[in-house]
Amino acid sequence: MRKGIVTLVVVTVVALAIAIVGPPVYRLLTSEGLQTASIADGSGEPATVGLDGHWDVVSGAGENSTEAGYTFDEVLPGQEKSTSGRTSEVSGDLVVANDVLEEGKVTVDVASIESDIEKRDIHVRDNILHTDQYPEATFTISDPVDLSSLPEDGSVDTVTINGELTMHGKTNDVTAELTVLRTGENVIVQGQVPVEREAFGIVTPEFVASQIAEEGTVDLLLVFGLQS
Repeated sequence: MRKGIVTLVVVTVVALAIAIVGPPVYRLLTSEGLQTASIADGSGEPATVGLDGHWDVVSGAGENSTEAGYTFDEVLPGQEKSTSGRTSEVSGDLVVANDVLEEGKVTVDVASIESDIEKRDIHVRDNILHTDQYPEATFTISDPVDLSSLPEDGSVDTVTINGELTMHGKTNDVTAELTVLRTGENVIVQGQVPVEREAFGIVTPEFVASQIAEEGTVDLLLVFGLQS
């Protein structure tokens, strides 16, 4: 009889543990985080200003808000999924002359990037990106870009941009194809910059079950406003 009571108690404790711990663990293993947005459908309007001048990153315009973040595939026991995080803490500027992008730099506050799970965010900040040492990432344009073919009617086009990405204390040359929208008094840039994490010294800690894929992206949705 006593053995039966002990067994019942053990089964009850295990069931309670699964009920309490199971949902958070399942969410941690299956949640895909918070993906940086794309340019909102139907948000383009005819451009009301020219391209030449000094443009600054602004918080947003209409349905589009400035964001930046990351996306990496995460390899877990028995499964593989994409994981994303994002932040609105982004600054930067562009200089355009004669419809040519001559200078540009964007800075992202990496330490403020969040997914939808705080435990994962703490792990990424402390053990993968080491944001206490490397709190920011920067993208600096390295070659002039001809913007003269960008439409003025509120439709999007693509441009290829070469630049230097500095992240986790390392700087590497990168190339990205970005979608650009001229709309009203703003220019909106959206796209993904491909990265190889080992080139930036980013490794997966040995004590965790999941592994991060070698290739990922830095995700951008940038709203620029022309300085008056």
